[in-house]
Amino acid sequence: MHFPAIGDFYKRLLFLLPFATEMPPEDRRFSYEAPMQWQYLYPQCGGVDQSPVPLNAQKVIPIGLPPLHFGLYDEPFDELLNVRNNGHTVEFSVPTTVYGERPYITGGLLEDFYEAMAVHFHWGSAQQKGSEHLLNGRRYDLEMHIVHRNTKYQSDEEARNQTDGLAVLAVLFKVVRTNYIYYQPGFTEILGSLLHVGEFNSSYTPAAFLTLGSLLGGLDRGNFYAYKGSLTTPPCSPAVLWHVFAEVLPISHLELPKFWQLRNRYGRPLLNNFRPLQSLERRQVFLRRPLEEYLWS
Repeated sequence: MHFPAIGDFYKRLLFLLPFATEMPPEDRRFSYEAPMQWQYLYPQCGGVDQSPVPLNAQKVIPIGLPPLHFGLYDEPFDELLNVRNNGHTVEFSVPTTVYGERPYITGGLLEDFYEAMAVHFHWGSAQQKGSEHLLNGRRYDLEMHIVHRNTKYQSDEEARNQTDGLAVLAVLFKVVRTNYIYYQPGFTEILGSLLHVGEFNSSYTPAAFLTLGSLLGGLDRGNFYAYKGSLTTPPCSPAVLWHVFAEVLPISHLELPKFWQLRNRYGRPLLNNFRPLQSLERRQVFLRRPLEEYLWS
């Protein structure tokens, strides 16, 4: 086929369009090498209320948001996790707990109940830090997302089409050079799984019944930024109420490189899988701090 007046980019775009229409949203392919081009296949990626954004304690609205309530977060799952390399990240679906229901959250900016559906990660490389959000001008080494769906919607697709459909908890990690072992048992199990999911579409089942709360360790769950945003991967639906924790958790300098050893669907290193910062525009960012900080500020 000859394209006499069409540039290479448009040739690629025309080639990809049939695949975009045939595949469901969760299976469509995208690349972190050209995130600015996502909008041509996924129009919402060029729309409003996009994430991630920079978060700065000096440029927020410090109001008395209610605390987040973590329902069933510290109850064991009723089955083992299945950790998978999907070519873009490492992820796992959140099982139900021994009580037959998934962990859930409410509070913060949330007016409804949101059940946990999946967990995934974003990272950089040996040359570049890889968190998606910036805290006070600084990008950190790793970011974990716990994705929740509003329980009043029956499917992920329905939730993505609603402004209150999804809620994501974001936890940032920074490298520490110490032999001290931090109490993060769930996160430690995920790190151990990375050695088994190096190749695209490979999966591994850690031999431990975990809780979702064990991924958070001793994190201060009452101190967080909150704002209205979007998914940070296509289709970039502006359906997410974000809660980004202000405390940054540690990850050993010996553990972080395990993420850099993973491979994408083409067998190349899976590196720098974070979306560039998006414009905050007129959106408001809220910061909830522990009560004692308000009393002394």
